[in-house]
Amino acid sequence: MSEQTQEREAMDFDVVIVGAGPAGLSAAIHLKQLAAKANQELSVVVLEKGSEVGAHILSGAVLDPSALNELLPDWQAQGAPLKTKVSKDRFMVLGEAGKLTIPGFIMPPLIHNHGNYIASLANVCRWLGEQAEGLGVEVYPGMAASEVLYTADGAVRGVVAGVFGVGVDGKHKPDYQPGMELNGKYVLIAEGARGSLAKQLIARFDLDKDSDPQKFGLGLKELWQVRDEAFSSGLVQHTFGWPLDNATGGGSFMYHFDDNYVSLGMVVHLNYKNPYLSPYDEFQKLKTHPAINEVLQGGKRIAYGARALTEGGFQSVPELTFPGGALIGCAAGFMNLPRIKGSHNAMRTGMMAAQAAFDAVQAGRQSDVLAAYGEAYKSSPVYRELKIVRNAKPLWSRFGTWLGGIGLTGLDLWVNTITGGFSFFGTMGHGKSDANTLEPAAKHKPINYPKPDGIITFDKLTNVSFSATNHEEDQSVHLHLADPKLPVDVNLALYAGPAQRYCPAGVYEFIYDEKGENPRFQINAQNCVHCKTCDIKDPSQNITWTCPEGSGGPNYPNM
Repeated sequence: MSEQTQEREAMDFDVVIVGAGPAGLSAAIHLKQLAAKANQELSVVVLEKGSEVGAHILSGAVLDPSALNELLPDWQAQGAPLKTKVSKDRFMVLGEAGKLTIPGFIMPPLIHNHGNYIASLANVCRWLGEQAEGLGVEVYPGMAASEVLYTADGAVRGVVAGVFGVGVDGKHKPDYQPGMELNGKYVLIAEGARGSLAKQLIARFDLDKDSDPQKFGLGLKELWQVRDEAFSSGLVQHTFGWPLDNATGGGSFMYHFDDNYVSLGMVVHLNYKNPYLSPYDEFQKLKTHPAINEVLQGGKRIAYGARALTEGGFQSVPELTFPGGALIGCAAGFMNLPRIKGSHNAMRTGMMAAQAAFDAVQAGRQSDVLAAYGEAYKSSPVYRELKIVRNAKPLWSRFGTWLGGIGLTGLDLWVNTITGGFSFFGTMGHGKSDANTLEPAAKHKPINYPKPDGIITFDKLTNVSFSATNHEEDQSVHLHLADPKLPVDVNLALYAGPAQRYCPAGVYEFIYDEKGENPRFQINAQNCVHCKTCDIKDPSQNITWTCPEGSGGPNYPNM
């Protein structure tokens, strides 16, 4: 045992949960509900790296309340921040200057949003955190879980959280704190898409040996407050097409809710091929389209953020359990891509894992495999929902937006819905990881994006200031390069330095000398909004995203 480990204090719990998102908080609440029903004591802790619950939560969001109805049936009476019911669905295909509205009856039933709510998922999580604490859950914000702890026989026994005071040089500063060991009979990992601990656990226990590579998208979002005449409460609008070309998957969303708020965003699938593509600049370009611009004119941008989301679905869900714990929510990847919804599935998987962990603890077990959770998933609504949409991503990736994303996917979803899971395509595979889809720059032409006007469109650094992102300047850089030479020698030389474009926060740039020569790769870690895109898309897989000190990163209001 190292000197550093010996310095740490330890706290023991029945269940330790990493991540205060929909999955983690639902698991915590359900654990306490089960304990109360059985008249048993059960200690549960939730660790959250953000400065508060909800600080790092970013989603559209149109929330399917089905899981919330199961978890907290009286959520309306308890004041959940779900006030705007969807009143209208609109689906459009955009051209450079025009638009084509798709009649609603053509869209498969599962795509429609009848009965759903437009909301800030960050605020929903803040409310769920209050419900959890009211039931006796210990919720610790500002506590980044940076290390997994194992028993002598290799089972997960806990995590280290709350390490502070490590300088840029890696040395301990005067305010150094070694963190605490939080040990649990079971540890549930609920970090969201591309979680740093989940990534380690998937590799250590080979959890993805029987699944396809996980696929991802980058979601970019701005929150606007618009003029009365531009506001349409309850309107949900989704678009395909421009500014993305047919070979680049993605689309936009615009949701009108609450006090003249409009959630405007774009999802760009991270299996794109062109290294000159900049998801952030595509999003800014989208706002110049008349169908979008007319809503924003005279309005005010309130906030900005970005986050990777899982898109692999059914084929990419790994083994969910390992000795001592489980993956829940988007740490495993339960988002329904055609619906652009995953919160309800995240909540359900949290509840299923909670049931399995509670039963195991009551039976006197610990640190073993929660097989009941994996079994529950395979007979759950989550499994059935993901199976129906399993070919949406592969069809889109293989045949492009028009034929694959709209035509064949629409047909497949109708057939699947009618037959309860049959598809003419069987179950298609995803093939390459997103890191392996980028092509050499020599195969593509640079993209010239319009200069931001500062009114409707904005530069990256200005927008990052609207994410309230902050990191302690003198702390160890949380973005690690396996080989410091690769960014220049390989990624710049072969791919024109894609990190400076795929990052939506200006974290990465190439600095040249006075002669415009001798480039060096610079990491502006203080700008990081914790989207994880670099960890996913880097073609050399040379960047590893790790947790910075707790409370660092964005602080999203109403996002």
